Amino acid sequence: MILCAGESLIDMVPEDGSFRPLAGGSVYNTAIALGRLGESVSYLWPISRDAFGDMLLRPLAEAGVDTDLCPRTDRLTTLALVTLTGGEARYSFYDEGSAGRMLAPEDIPTLPDAIDALFAGGISLVPDPCGAAVESLIVREGGRLPVMLDPNIRPFFIPDADAYRARLARLIARSDIVKLSGDDLEWLYPGLPLEDAARRVLAQGPRLVLQTGGAAGARAHWAGDPVAAPAIRTTVADTIGAGDTFNAGVLASLRRQGVLTKAGLAAITRDQIAAALTLGARAAAITVSRPGANPPWAHEMPA
Repeated sequence: MILCAGESLIDMVPEDGSFRPLAGGSVYNTAIALGRLGESVSYLWPISRDAFGDMLLRPLAEAGVDTDLCPRTDRLTTLALVTLTGGEARYSFYDEGSAGRMLAPEDIPTLPDAIDALFAGGISLVPDPCGAAVESLIVREGGRLPVMLDPNIRPFFIPDADAYRARLARLIARSDIVKLSGDDLEWLYPGLPLEDAARRVLAQGPRLVLQTGGAAGARAHWAGDPVAAPAIRTTVADTIGAGDTFNAGVLASLRRQGVLTKAGLAAITRDQIAAALTLGARAAAITVSRPGANPPWAHEMPA
């Protein structure tokens, strides 16, 4: 199984002058998308016993995501108030003392033998104790399991930019795949051209650095020349969950090609990278074509 470790929350999405609660969270969305694509996936994050916690568990169960590693807690669920400008999502988080925020390093369980890859990222990397907990998981398991990291940087959520940059540097050095949007790269390396910034990240140790840019498509930086995949043309409802679904498509493709291992990523080819980017782009195109984080099911994907 691919283990997805990171935040789940409730997106309060604008609807008819009010807000509609929808299950979400960067890493949670990737877990759902992997399950819907037919991949074997497990999820690790505390789930509240409040009504929103039940709302979060339902889509996980429907997608076949294993939640045995998710402790239940009486702490409240994180809320994210979403505003949309031109289809682009912006967020305000209500997270202090929440179920996920208080996950501590000592709460990280021993992983089942069935776990063979790790995905982490999102706002769960920022605050402590949960940021330290996710980091401890990657430090403990990253030597034997392939790790994909997507920081999904939200600058307004980061109280200490220097400390967070230091954490990201440590995590990037232990990751095999790092996905960064154009906005992420600009935050990490202000004023540096995106291509140069992506190569700076690659030099820190990952096998692959995936650079995404919405309509500009995706590029992979690796040991060879960059590999590009165009975005799939579609009518955009909103961008909620697009990057998360892209991550799931990439992971699904790498697994299906038999290269989602330390050795496989070390010997990956240009064609294998291109196939992964393409599946990620196709899955993301379906997500952006409908409101909210609503990743595609396997039967909705192009043959």
